[in-house]
Amino acid sequence: MGQTLYDKIWHAHTVAQLPTGETLLYIDRHLIHEVTSAQAFDGLRLAGRRVRRPDLTFATADHNVPTDPDRLAVKDALSRAQIDTLQRNCAEFGITYYGLDSRRQGIVHVIGPELGLTLPGQTIVCGDSHTSTHGAFGSLAFGIGTSEVEHVLATQTLRVTRSRTFAVEINGQLARGVTPKDVILRIIRDIGTGGATGHVIEYRGSLIRSLGMSGRMTICNMSIEAGARAGLIAPDDTTFAYVAEGNRPFAPKGRSLAAAMERWRGLASDADAVFDRTYTLDVSTLAPQVTWGTTPAMATDVTGHVPEPDQVPFVNPVDVERALTYMGLKPGQAIQDIPIDVVFIGSCTNSRIEDLRAAAAVLRGKRVAPHVRVLVVPGSQQVREQAEAEGLDRIFLAAGAEWRQAGCSMCLGMNPDQLRPQQRSASTSNRNFEGRQGVGGRTHLVSPAMAAAAAIAGHFVDVRTFGGA
Repeated sequence: MGQTLYDKIWHAHTVAQLPTGETLLYIDRHLIHEVTSAQAFDGLRLAGRRVRRPDLTFATADHNVPTDPDRLAVKDALSRAQIDTLQRNCAEFGITYYGLDSRRQGIVHVIGPELGLTLPGQTIVCGDSHTSTHGAFGSLAFGIGTSEVEHVLATQTLRVTRSRTFAVEINGQLARGVTPKDVILRIIRDIGTGGATGHVIEYRGSLIRSLGMSGRMTICNMSIEAGARAGLIAPDDTTFAYVAEGNRPFAPKGRSLAAAMERWRGLASDADAVFDRTYTLDVSTLAPQVTWGTTPAMATDVTGHVPEPDQVPFVNPVDVERALTYMGLKPGQAIQDIPIDVVFIGSCTNSRIEDLRAAAAVLRGKRVAPHVRVLVVPGSQQVREQAEAEGLDRIFLAAGAEWRQAGCSMCLGMNPDQLRPQQRSASTSNRNFEGRQGVGGRTHLVSPAMAAAAAIAGHFVDVRTFGGA
């Protein structure tokens, strides 16, 4: 019987089988940020250990950083302490650090690929659940806890329990205005937030092969929202072209790159490989998706309505009622009748240059509704520089949006960019949990194009037919 892509990466990185039934895996890249690493470094000091491979460990500040022009002045004491602590720890242990004064700073899952740190066939870990983003390159990438961060720092290995495999086959062509964000929201809507628990998803099919790397990263990024341990896409010529771009300092070059590509071409599931689960989606008639509740699975077509509590698969009606109460919505309410207060375009899901271009295309020559605040937050300083070189910043500013510095921003309430209680956002981020964007804030997940259209209209609209004002 053939091997899946997951099998191949797993076996290539197995150091030992442990008596507990776990496997000791070698880790190729360890990415760290300011929130989940401080205690891990303290643990090293207490044990008198050093970092095993500082050359394979890379750090940036992203979760807590302010994104306004004066971001070097971190006003929140806890945020400032975490950022300063990360900088000191990296200096002490010899780890490369991209701080607030670096042109390479950004969201950890954005800078990893753009710097060439993320490569096919690797194992990649980070103390952040959306590490699954890197699986778009055919790397086994997943989030870990703080104690595991310490284990990887000390040994460059990790004790892991083997996952089951889940093939997600996506075929068809996306209609104009429908995006990879809509694809992954529909998948989560169909299988539920626990549908892939205990599994690693491999995304396959003609739609996946047609996507660029940004779209693939968006889909893999939200694998965790379906309960998956990780998401994977087999590398191909699209992957190789991305890695070969000249501005990726850590990617192999010349003959080394050519040799690596030959190896990488073997990183695909064998034709006779058997998966534990399968799911198929034809996207030919897929509509833009909007979440109405408090999990990413609570979503529907933009042309649809808020459902009745007993019409939501995988969710207890009592939980649906609680979600609707929190969101201030009623069953039967048309999605396009829901007004918004804030638009957030950013996060590790949708803050790459392609995402900003999509939003700018909708906003060009338009003005946002007078009562709507719009934050456009690039995923890295390099994305910001590229957007400014293309004039996207001028489009955003002319439309009445705020053009911010790089960081996680309003994806989560750990920095100054937060919703006020009962404010409603159209957000390109990955989670719409209660209080995720600020205490009492109400979050609706959408694509960048949908968010931009909502900003103009002041409520949700179907970007496929939206003409603007």
